[in-house]
Amino acid sequence: MSQLTAEDLGTVHLVGVGGVGMSGLARLLLTRGIPTSGSELREWPQLAALKALGGTIFREHRPSNLDGVDTVVYSTAIPKDHIELVTARERGLRLMHRSEALAATMVGRRSVAVAGTHGKTTTTSMITLMLQHAGLDPSFVIGGEISEVGSNAHHGSGELFVAEADESDRSFLLYNPHVAVVTNIDADHLNTYGDLQGLEDAFVEFCARTEPGGFVVTCADDPGAQRMAVRVRAAGGDVVTYGTAPDADLRLSEVRSSAQGVRYVAHHDGVPLGEVYLPVPGAHLGLNSAGALLTALRLGISAESAIEALATFPGVRRRFEFKGTEAGVRIYDEYAYHPVPIDAAMRTLREVAAGGRLIVVFQPYRMYRTRDFQAEIAAALSLGDEAIIMEVFGPGEVREPGEGGVALTAAVDLPEDRKVFVPSWEDVPGEVVARVQEGDVVVTMGAPPISLMGDELLAALKDAGAGYVGRHNRPEED
Repeated sequence: MSQLTAEDLGTVHLVGVGGVGMSGLARLLLTRGIPTSGSELREWPQLAALKALGGTIFREHRPSNLDGVDTVVYSTAIPKDHIELVTARERGLRLMHRSEALAATMVGRRSVAVAGTHGKTTTTSMITLMLQHAGLDPSFVIGGEISEVGSNAHHGSGELFVAEADESDRSFLLYNPHVAVVTNIDADHLNTYGDLQGLEDAFVEFCARTEPGGFVVTCADDPGAQRMAVRVRAAGGDVVTYGTAPDADLRLSEVRSSAQGVRYVAHHDGVPLGEVYLPVPGAHLGLNSAGALLTALRLGISAESAIEALATFPGVRRRFEFKGTEAGVRIYDEYAYHPVPIDAAMRTLREVAAGGRLIVVFQPYRMYRTRDFQAEIAAALSLGDEAIIMEVFGPGEVREPGEGGVALTAAVDLPEDRKVFVPSWEDVPGEVVARVQEGDVVVTMGAPPISLMGDELLAALKDAGAGYVGRHNRPEED
């Protein structure tokens, strides 16, 4: 890892600053007093906050945006021939991937890096909340906003720095954390790693990069994480585990999930810690909370303080986020796009819907994932009562004939009149209004930009009025 500090970067410009990862880094730099600008075409909600912190936001991409800039930061989503990257190379400016720049901000702190195929954002948020509750004021950068804090980044006064570590492009191998947390390892990002073995090898390497005296926290219930733990221990790594497995260092039992939240009994090294309560539903979130709890305990936080913090956890935006109710229809937003978290989210939403129907509006993310996991994604979506499938969101990808949203819709195991492919964003609200009934739950699901759809659905339901909602489902109009 580079020993450059954030202050060594000079004036920083971020290409595509509006996304949650880049905006979090920008917020962190600005609160450290580092002159920061960014370019962004979309109207992301984070932009106003960055401006308020003194950031300069350009609403188009052009060479002049780099005047006076020392370091240009980009993400994997930015193509190499982007005009601002080309200009930066021509001018000899320092170019850094987002993860490299984030690593520079971590210099001098003890870092807690949270990796895993699913659950990174939630687990990172929970760890951060526990450290804050204990009065440690950690720095953090999270791939989502903690609902209560209302921020995805903070420059704290404490020695700890909590951040997500992204495995999708191998950039998590840039960190040397004090604590490496691995929530799970499922087949994903195979366009980068080739196969599951290649992915697991990278996680082993990530854990091997923990600094002397550091440790690894991982899930005893996850087969991929179990295999990784065996290899890391064999190489001399300090690994602790959590889960329902009998040999877990932090063991969960009597797990109960309902619409009101998750409760379980926790034991640490055989010592009972009592009941843990998490006020957001989903057994999978309970498992994430156990990983966060074990991390906090190993960092010296008392069990009482950590459990108190979990009981106040408000959730994370875009992770089972309640958007509102209109015409008797509840709208949620959920980030899941891989079949495993889609399945978990759909089962949790079933609990929340209770007697109402569950309707999913799904935007697939990336062609390779939609193609390779089509059967599994379709099976998870089939847990709903109705499915509205949008076209795949895959910037820069080529969609071959027979691939994409049409094929996924056909694979969903629901009656033909209970599933539909809607390729046009503008047509989705009308389709939802036509299908829902009072008491239903609707979830918008997938990676950005589907996060922006929930507000449009609420507006469409309000405009339609209760007397018109679900008109296509009413027997008298059939």
